[in-house]
Amino acid sequence: MSKKPVIGLVQGDPAGVGPELMVGLLQEDEIRQRADIVIVGAPSVIERGEAVKGQPVPRRHVSRVSREDTGDELLHLDLDVESIEQVAVGETSEAGGKSTLLGLRTAFGLAQDGVLDGICFMPFNKESMHKGGNHFMDEIGIARDFFGITTRASEFNIAKGMWNGRVTSHVPMKDVAEMLTEDRICESIELAHNTLRLAGYDRPRIVVAGYNPHAGEGGIMGREEIDIIKPAVERMQQRQMSVAGPYPADTLWLKVRDGEYDVVVTMYHDQGQIAIKLLGFDQGVSMLAGLPVPVTTPAHGTAFDIAGQNKANLAPARNAFMMVCDIAESLNGEGGWYKSDQV
Repeated sequence: MSKKPVIGLVQGDPAGVGPELMVGLLQEDEIRQRADIVIVGAPSVIERGEAVKGQPVPRRHVSRVSREDTGDELLHLDLDVESIEQVAVGETSEAGGKSTLLGLRTAFGLAQDGVLDGICFMPFNKESMHKGGNHFMDEIGIARDFFGITTRASEFNIAKGMWNGRVTSHVPMKDVAEMLTEDRICESIELAHNTLRLAGYDRPRIVVAGYNPHAGEGGIMGREEIDIIKPAVERMQQRQMSVAGPYPADTLWLKVRDGEYDVVVTMYHDQGQIAIKLLGFDQGVSMLAGLPVPVTTPAHGTAFDIAGQNKANLAPARNAFMMVCDIAESLNGEGGWYKSDQV
């Protein structure tokens, strides 16, 4: 057993670009040498990727795995998913959803048992996951349920050194306003601070977006900034965090692009996602923060329109893998990569 981090590579939706991305990663010497890797999923999924890339990936198939089994040899933990071979490329399916759910939960279990130091998963499709039995809005809900997490957990997106965390995520826009509370915003700021600290930032520079146009214009366009967001920012400033705002969401991203801040805490999904994907979609990584194990994935989706054509950009998957390795290594086997303080 080596001292490199042990990373679980979860296959993702078999109908998308995940299989070819996974095989593309594993063909790179730098990737294989960076960590001890355990592929988690049905054998036929990686075989799809091999068919697209035209090159096999040497590996040993196993039905179970322990920490002692890991090393330089690439391991494939075989999962049995009914009808997985019949999943059509570029289409949502119940089998595809069951495959991703089983793979993710299996990887979580391996991390919980101390086998894995980190997890990188290939793109999931939320519609397929719903068809496969997922009752949560996203992967964060699955993770919170699996680990029994009661503290704050959220998705972060990273591209070209810019980070985005958000107070609300995969929820209908009509529900956002009532979900914005001072405590929830404080928890999101704290999560941003702690997450970037673990990623190597000594003192993360955080900027918080307003909710209304022009950050409310002094209450003319809404009072959320005055009544909720500003008090949350001041509360976290008192805890010696480098945090500013709330500022208008349509201009603060220019300051982040120009290096004034490291991370934006936005109030809802598209307020940050549109900006960061426009500025760095070809490099982007998503991270599930607030879990007992670091988890990353490429920031793009399953890309059904180009699946199976060997056109998928490998850079986001490579960045996601390298990032989870870096964070897992920095933890030095301590586990519990984020523990919330009392807010």
